[in-house]
Formats: sequence, structure tokens, C-alpha cells
Amino acid sequence: MDIDNRIAQFQNMAQADPENEMAHFSLGKALMEAGRHDQAAQCFVRCTELAPQMSKAFQLAAECFIKIGQVDMGAQLATRGFTIAAERGDLMPKNAMGDILTTLGRPVPEVAAKKPGMGKGDMDLLSPGTPKKYDGPIPAGAFVCQRTGRPGTRMAKPPFRGPVGEWIMQNITKETFDVWIGQGTKVINELRLDLSREQDEAVYDQHMREYLGIDDELHEKLTGAAAKS
Repeated sequence: MDIDNRIAQFQNMAQADPENEMAHFSLGKALMEAGRHDQAAQCFVRCTELAPQMSKAFQLAAECFIKIGQVDMGAQLATRGFTIAAERGDLMPKNAMGDILTTLGRPVPEVAAKKPGMGKGDMDLLSPGTPKKYDGPIPAGAFVCQRTGRPGTRMAKPPFRGPVGEWIMQNITKETFDVWIGQGTKVINELRLDLSREQDEAVYDQHMREYLGIDDELHEKLTGAAAKS
């Protein structure tokens, strides 16, 4: 499905269900891909209103505002998003927003991760939301998740065939991938995906890659082909 059709699809979903944060997030991603950063920024801001713990939406909103020259707004969103990501243990959005603030010459907040039971404890679609916080040093020889920075269980085999599945087994803990399975079900339900359709399967895969930290550059390195979206 080309970018214009995907934008139209997600616009229809967002209009039909204005409270569907995933529709707004997916619309923002599509608009961002099309270079329409001003409109994408508003979609991501709407996401943060509907799902205040969605740290990835703060990150992308900040990037879009900076792209259109609204640097102060971008910095404000990155600062707020960094705090949320740090409290929740969302390693990749936290690092990305820390880099944004450093590049802009803005202070990076010092934030301690919340302990279990603090706050609402709800999980967003793009953050692991691991319920148990690891406080001690990482044991020697522990398998550390590249998505969360936490030690965990290594999968006995790849979750699916191919180089991406192999990378997941080598870099992502079973605990993190199990959370994605639950979140992936929400993606399917909220975006009304039919995985027997190639374009819907591509949308699902895009969200999985986003969740697990497999960006387009890494995907192309692993597979030798650009990711479908």
C-alpha cells in the first residue's frame, strides 16, 4: 500500500474512533514518512493526550516540532517524554530524547525509575512496562535485553524464521517479547488488522520492529531489503 493510501486509511480510523491512540500514532508515522511533519506532530501530541505514558509518541512529536522549526516545543516534549521514559524504564525512547536535548543544548532531567506499584502502572503500546524493576548489578554472564537494558531469559529458539527472528533471539529477552505478543494483539484489534492481507501484515511488522528497536537501517542490514510499511 502506498503512503497516500496508508494516510487515508489511518485518517479514516482516527475519524471513526477519535479515542483510538494507535490510529493517531499510526497516522502520525505515515505523515512523518511523507514529510508532513507539521501534521504528524499534531497526531503524536494527540497520542500523548490519549495515552500519557506513551513515551515514543513524545519522542516523535519532539522530532517533528524540531523539523518544522518549533525548537522550544520540541524541547519541552522531549523533556517531558524523557521523564516518563526514565520513570518507566523505556530505554530506547529515553536515550533518543536524551540525545535530542543534548543536541539542542538543553538540560537532561535526572530521573529515578519508579518502583512497582507507583503511578497508574499501565503499559503503552511501545514500551515494555516490565512490572519488576531490577535494582542490583547485572550478574556476570546474564543475558541483557537490548530493548530494556534488563537481564532476563534468553529464548530457546527464534520466535519466527529468518534473520529478524534470529536477531530477536540474540538480543531480546523472552520477557520483553512476551509483552510484545500482548501488545501486538492490541495493535491488531485497535487497527482492525487482517493478517491474511499483505498490507496489514506489514503494518503489524512495522509496530513490532518499532517496539523491539529494529529500525529501518538495522532491518536492511539484517535482510538486505528495505522494510515494508
